[in-house]
Amino acid sequence: QVQLVESGGGLVQPGGSLRLSCAASGFLFSTYRMSWYRQAPGKERELVATITSTGGSTNYADSVKGRFTISRDNTKNTVFLQMNSLKPEDTAVYYCNVVIRGALYWGQGTQVTVSS
Repeated sequence: QVQLVESGGGLVQPGGSLRLSCAASGFLFSTYRMSWYRQAPGKERELVATITSTGGSTNYADSVKGRFTISRDNTKNTVFLQMNSLKPEDTAVYYCNVVIRGALYWGQGTQVTVSS
């Protein structure tokens, strides 16, 4: 029943920007912490950013701090990831995540490619 659908990925040049969206359904979105993860080929899936249920607190991986911003709109059951000053090393599949009663739920992911 839990469903997470990412969108907004694509090909951008280094230094460019992209905004990802994750549409959530099947659970009480406004009561859960949401996260963005990413996974590049040959690498472990890594946590990029998290946001509390109300949006009052956020956390970022050191590699994206100052460049990425996570936000949410609880009226639309959507979490966003604004990505600025993109670097080639940001290239990965980006996944939306929520933990509900100890279980991890993932979207299908959206591809972000940063290349000139």
